[in-house]
Amino acid sequence: MSRIAPTLRRTAAALAVAALAVVHGASAVPPAVVAITAHRFEFSPAEVTLERGQPVVLRLTSLDVTHGFYSKQLGLDEIIEHGKVLDLPLTPGEAGRFTVICDHFCGAGHGNMKMVVVVR
Repeated sequence: MSRIAPTLRRTAAALAVAALAVVHGASAVPPAVVAITAHRFEFSPAEVTLERGQPVVLRLTSLDVTHGFYSKQLGLDEIIEHGKVLDLPLTPGEAGRFTVICDHFCGAGHGNMKMVVVVR
């Protein structure tokens, strides 16, 4: 799968957040940061709740090996490298329950590595 489209979406989302800050002046509230940690063979927390239309930054880290972070419905397709922090801007446009999976093989329990993003 191409990593270019998600990168463009992240860049567009970051520019949109920056534009909002400029339009609303220095008092603009920065997006909330939601920390998500990947480790064999789970994401922590296993479920997060976001508000539709509200920008957030998903701060992704891995405690052990490289993991994936994929959800077709949310337009996410990222690689979480061990030892690095990935800030992923996201503005959910649709309410629902969305599954995020690890799509980068990380060991024997890889097939069960998932989490849920609830958008209200």
